[in-house]
Amino acid sequence: MAPLTPRLVVPIDVKKKPWEQKVRLHNRWHPDIPPVADVTEGELFRVEMVDWTGGRVRDDDSADDIKFLDLTITHYLSGPLRIVDAEGVPASPGDLLAVEICNLGPLPGDEWGYTGIFERENGGGFLTDHFPSARKAIWYFEGIYAYSPQIPGVRFPGLTHPGIVGTAPSVELLNIWNERERKLIETGHESLKLCEVLHQRPLANLPTSDNCLLGKIQEGTAEWQKIANEAARTIPGRENGGNCDIKNLSRGSKVYLPVFVEGANLSTGDMHFSQGDGEVSFCGAIEMSGFLELKCEIIRGGMKEYLTPVGPTALHVNPIFEIGPVEPRFSEWLVFEGISVDESGKQHFLDASVAYKRAVLNAIEYLSRFGYSKEQVYLLLSCCPCEGRISGIVDAPNAVATLAIPTAIFDQTDKVVI
Repeated sequence: MAPLTPRLVVPIDVKKKPWEQKVRLHNRWHPDIPPVADVTEGELFRVEMVDWTGGRVRDDDSADDIKFLDLTITHYLSGPLRIVDAEGVPASPGDLLAVEICNLGPLPGDEWGYTGIFERENGGGFLTDHFPSARKAIWYFEGIYAYSPQIPGVRFPGLTHPGIVGTAPSVELLNIWNERERKLIETGHESLKLCEVLHQRPLANLPTSDNCLLGKIQEGTAEWQKIANEAARTIPGRENGGNCDIKNLSRGSKVYLPVFVEGANLSTGDMHFSQGDGEVSFCGAIEMSGFLELKCEIIRGGMKEYLTPVGPTALHVNPIFEIGPVEPRFSEWLVFEGISVDESGKQHFLDASVAYKRAVLNAIEYLSRFGYSKEQVYLLLSCCPCEGRISGIVDAPNAVATLAIPTAIFDQTDKVVI
């Protein structure tokens, strides 16, 4: 007998706001955000999701929606989902949750996406010192391919993936996150700089009740206020997985997520049609609404068996990922190198971030010779299937990073090859 169609557990109507959806969404991490549905391990189920802004970015030529976007909305997620075994026993803290991506894609009738550069004063990006102004490119999908009127002469297959897949933190883990990120903000400005531009960007984003959406919990209640003031923002990846933006996490992939609360409380969102390694412009994938078809397995006691803590507690672990077998095939690449010497000529000690910044800048400078503006290339490198690598991290004083660009994404390859 043929298998049943995947059960739809989170439906999305893209014409409605996130808080108007039939199944309420959320945009924070907290153990007390209640699950919206139960899912049995081994069951094939479907989760739909809005784009990370909940429809605030429009399909037009203006970048004002990117420029003035209120980033306290980040990110609207579908879930949480309570995962139970065949007997109805929920996943338990200390278990490992294996999440298999069986299928994914854009929502039918909403086959478009966008890539943006945030304004320096409102989010910035990896190269915000070079590109301080907001920009936007719209992408349209033709099956597996994407093209943009704002970046002509480019067309490529997407390696579609969710930017965010994660489980809910426990109270203890949530307190660890908030404490360490608050300490970074309080002390980091005197001691830490990344690529000499960290002073232009937030070091971290602490809990705020502004635009906080907590699923079933009614806004304005005492319960909502308490959780809103504690709940972690979804911007960085953490021990629970979260916003890892791993572009190869596509069809056939598996994510092994630690379980910190009863039921695991799985959430997902931030769907990308395509993304370059690093997502350098920050709003930098081809952002879209979409769907996932998933299967889950509970590995009892899996955290202790498979994950080794690196830190002061047993909670300091990270997920494991199995990359799937489906991805675009490219045979010819242009590879740009960068070292940990910044644009002023200052030497940095084995700084892979500075090295990667130099590799990206070198690629931008080269490709801008072929009729593209530097802003167009920056947008392209953030969302096309380019490959970033740390090539050397031990030969003091220079780290070496590379950025490889598949030449087949250009309509006329001979124009960009030496």
